[in-house]
Amino acid sequence: MSLSIHDIAILGVGTSKKFGEQFDKGVDDLLFEAGFEAIDDAGIKPEQIEAGWVGIAYPFTGLSGAAMADPLKIYDIPITHVENYCCSGMDAFRNACLAVASGMYDMVMACGVEKITDQGGRGLPGLNVGHTVLMRGITAPSAFGLAFARHNREFGLTKEDLAHVAVKNHYNGAAHPRAHFRREVTLEQVMKAPIISGPLGLLDCCPISDGAAAVVVTRKDIAKKYRDDFVMVRALGLSVYTNQLPFDPEFDYLAWRPTVKAAEMAYQQAGIENPLQEIDLAECHDCFTITEILNIEDLGFCKKGEGGKFVREGRANIDGDVAINPSGGLKCFGHPIGATGCRMIWEVTRQLQGRAEGRQREGAKIGLAHNLGGLGGVVCGVTILSSDDKHK
Repeated sequence: MSLSIHDIAILGVGTSKKFGEQFDKGVDDLLFEAGFEAIDDAGIKPEQIEAGWVGIAYPFTGLSGAAMADPLKIYDIPITHVENYCCSGMDAFRNACLAVASGMYDMVMACGVEKITDQGGRGLPGLNVGHTVLMRGITAPSAFGLAFARHNREFGLTKEDLAHVAVKNHYNGAAHPRAHFRREVTLEQVMKAPIISGPLGLLDCCPISDGAAAVVVTRKDIAKKYRDDFVMVRALGLSVYTNQLPFDPEFDYLAWRPTVKAAEMAYQQAGIENPLQEIDLAECHDCFTITEILNIEDLGFCKKGEGGKFVREGRANIDGDVAINPSGGLKCFGHPIGATGCRMIWEVTRQLQGRAEGRQREGAKIGLAHNLGGLGGVVCGVTILSSDDKHK
């Protein structure tokens, strides 16, 4: 059988019941909730899963494929642990799709999970490892925040532009029952929030959260036997750059190179020529407000230097030109590293099916999920999905 990624369909999706500080639940609990919701959503039985991929970034969350096998009691099948920084979950999904496209399997599952809040401390754990000079004293906000100064100098980006991102995403997240943060914020609140690492304030940063997500992947001809509203895979872009970004003389903090390259791959695969006109919504990696602005530009929704204006004018709102983070994004869901990519796929899938749990982008037919990983942008996955298999 000759297959391609355009023959691959999402049959079912699920997440943990909520994202946030979940001290009363362990990794197995979170994956159990997400995995079996996806299985139930697909209308299949666990024994129909032929292979699995589980995205986990931290060893304290889990090691090996057994981290997925134990909570779901799916034994004796190939299950692979995927780690690719914050892109671990989306890369797990990518591998699952490629496995079905190869003809090796008919029904597989991709999932992701992270249990971070038990570790205590401030921010992401484990940033004190790696290069003894590069990683000394660095934090995620300080690494990403450096982009603001350059954009401010080159394009006049302001802190108020950043605040508009937070206001928009909190507006969306306030309506989502599974989000970590479920309250709207005002421009004034964002502007006056305590500074974490200049210029990023408390409300410019996504929270550390616990959570899990899962996706059942199969062929289109099989999906048709189970449901009419399955979602088609149109593109699987992935780009990896360098761990030594601050030492790269070509890195200017004006763009995340992996996003640009992964988007180019994805648009070519999907036949997208004008992202702004052809894509209805995007779950975009907004670990910080400055990150979303750069990503909007790097994904081609506007010209370089116009990301702040794009958000400020409402063009990224749920009813704007492209709905950016209709779920509330990482800003409201938090960032359980291994789970985030699959959580984005979950949201885009449900949006395209017209059954979003939060704010619904009306009439959505094509959606994009963008997952960026590593300090300063080392790896990026861009996935394009469609509700209509006529879209190529």
